[in-house]
Amino acid sequence: MENKKKLINKVLLGDTKTICEGIPNDYIQAIITSPPYFGHRKYSGDDSSQYEIGIEKNLADYINNLVSCLEAIKPKLKNSGVLWLNLGDTYRNKELLGVPWRVAFALKDKGWILRSDIIWKKPNAMPSSVKSRPTTDHEYIFLFSKTSDYYYDADSIREPHVTFSENSKMKGGRNHLGKKNGTPEQGKNGGNQNLHNGRWDQAFHPNGRNKRTVWEIPLGKYRDAHFAVYPEKLVETCMLASTQMNDIIFDPFTGSGTTGVVAVKNNRKFIGSELVKTYQQMAQKRINSITYQPTLF
Repeated sequence: MENKKKLINKVLLGDTKTICEGIPNDYIQAIITSPPYFGHRKYSGDDSSQYEIGIEKNLADYINNLVSCLEAIKPKLKNSGVLWLNLGDTYRNKELLGVPWRVAFALKDKGWILRSDIIWKKPNAMPSSVKSRPTTDHEYIFLFSKTSDYYYDADSIREPHVTFSENSKMKGGRNHLGKKNGTPEQGKNGGNQNLHNGRWDQAFHPNGRNKRTVWEIPLGKYRDAHFAVYPEKLVETCMLASTQMNDIIFDPFTGSGTTGVVAVKNNRKFIGSELVKTYQQMAQKRINSITYQPTLF
């Protein structure tokens, strides 16, 4: 019990595989992480570069190293747990490598169950001078589960209804709202008597529609980090959908500590690992600054 307490809301310095040896099996409810992307930048100094993911000379080694790291964490994940994996792509010699999907397929080959792919649309993406292709303003988020019986709370992340709103693309728009036989596609909705009798209150969930697979969320900022951090809203969406209060979230690539900050703010427990001491200290400082801490045990 004492050893478990030492893990909670801590960012542990070192290689993730080694750190995982000290985490109990079936302990983590969700892994929420954004690993270093292939070939983008080097974060570590010479002392820890042998463990750094993202600086490999070829894509195959990057995929193998990233998958191996996540496989080391898998026994620590509860059977009801999930992995949320955020990845961007890389161009080499003017060719898009397809890194996110190559990693996703490699994880599937290891037995992870791919439940959803999400497009993270960044409205404030960095401008680009490229003229031979569209400017990239999205990344992927993959939802993996360890088993087919995993925890997912759709109600916690519902979004506003579009049907019959001013944003509706349906012919007739709000003119159909509440009117008997008011649905424009009779064949499509022929079996739903609630719709045809104008019972819209029984046809739509009162708290909004099910979350869609395109999430428009601006990039995050943190003044002490010299790079864009993934936003708290993105982390929170993943966290609310896959965990409950006091559940444990793990981020094996903690970076500036956004996952941990969001976890503590939402009454969850957090464990992080970080290879670079500067970022480990930065992340721990951010997490410690949150005034409200959840009940540990």
